[in-house]
Amino acid sequence: MKQGRTYKHGTWRLVSVLLPIALLFFPLFMACTSIDCPVDNMVAVIYNLQKPDGTADTLGVDTLWVRSPRADATDTLLVNRLCGSKATGFTLPISHTQPVDIICLQLNDTIGNTWRDTIRLAKENFPRFESVDCKASYFHTITGISSTHYIIDTIIINKTEVNYDMSTAHLLLRLKARR
Repeated sequence: MKQGRTYKHGTWRLVSVLLPIALLFFPLFMACTSIDCPVDNMVAVIYNLQKPDGTADTLGVDTLWVRSPRADATDTLLVNRLCGSKATGFTLPISHTQPVDIICLQLNDTIGNTWRDTIRLAKENFPRFESVDCKASYFHTITGISSTHYIIDTIIINKTEVNYDMSTAHLLLRLKARR
């Protein structure tokens, strides 16, 4: 009669130690995902400055401040002293849950004129799920825009979807002639 293979006492001890360890770490290796979270996942609205005829506008020597009112009656300064010949637009963060964002602009020129306008950006908010490993983000659809018209001539919605794509301006902000 042929007998089965026999193992030395030390081999079974090694297997009895390594097997539980392997079973313990196996779920950890299976839990890793292959999804890369977006590193630069900024969701913001891009505003381009234009003249009333639709050509590009720069602030030149004029200075622009952009604020947003808060619930506690204070303002949050979003853009501080935007000016110069290369100032052709700006990018602002967008709220995650509010149905309307309020933006206050103040434009000063060098001869003492000050113009203040308020923009109301209506939007729908959509939570964006990438993976449990990634931080939460929201995408938005711009549904309407309104403003006062002290220095703003017109605001045109150029792109309604606000997401990770930062290649196209969402709003074209046409300013009245200042000089």
